[in-house]
Amino acid sequence: MNKAAMKLLILFLPLGMISTAQAVDLENGEEINELCAGCHGEYGEGDKNGDYPRLSGQPESFISKQMHLFRDRKRPNLPMLEYVDERQFPDQEIADVSAYLAQVELPTKLPPFDEENFDPLKRLLEAKRVVNIPRMPGDIEAGRKRYKRECRSCHGSEGWGDHEKGVPMLAGQYSVYLQRQVKKYLDKHRIHDPESPDDELLAAFTAQELDEIWAYLSTVDD
Repeated sequence: MNKAAMKLLILFLPLGMISTAQAVDLENGEEINELCAGCHGEYGEGDKNGDYPRLSGQPESFISKQMHLFRDRKRPNLPMLEYVDERQFPDQEIADVSAYLAQVELPTKLPPFDEENFDPLKRLLEAKRVVNIPRMPGDIEAGRKRYKRECRSCHGSEGWGDHEKGVPMLAGQYSVYLQRQVKKYLDKHRIHDPESPDDELLAAFTAQELDEIWAYLSTVDD
């Protein structure tokens, strides 16, 4: 078939047969994130009180999935309702901001102090990007062992998630936020994994065992 005939064929194909997938636009994603920053921080670092989670560095497909769950009203979340209807937040914009946030890397500590070339503004900007999870009380070693036994197969050997499978990171996420999400799972207000629901998964842990896991995860980014 010559090129002219091919173009003519494409012109008359039903729209559903032509791929509408577009490459993600990171610049657009960064612009969209300016709206998200009001709650989640300029760099997607979240809120240290655990009211708003860290988004930066999470798997792109995980962020996108959660946005679609919010938009489709399958994950109840009042603060998100006004931002995620299909008219205001179409699929392409979800893809753009998810890709942008996934590639944002935040340090866990400030670089060494350089007294000779000290630049106060640069130091201030560097400090704004640092995310280090406060230590949680509990038996760290017991939590490490329990995490390795119960959680690592999905969330990674040290809790940094799995970008290929879209499994979120737990390390680097605020402990208070994680605690709140587990309570939602246990109260059946949120599904642990919409594609493979398991109501009993977290019910098997005692409060002390969960505290030990939080204690361990809060040390991973030290």
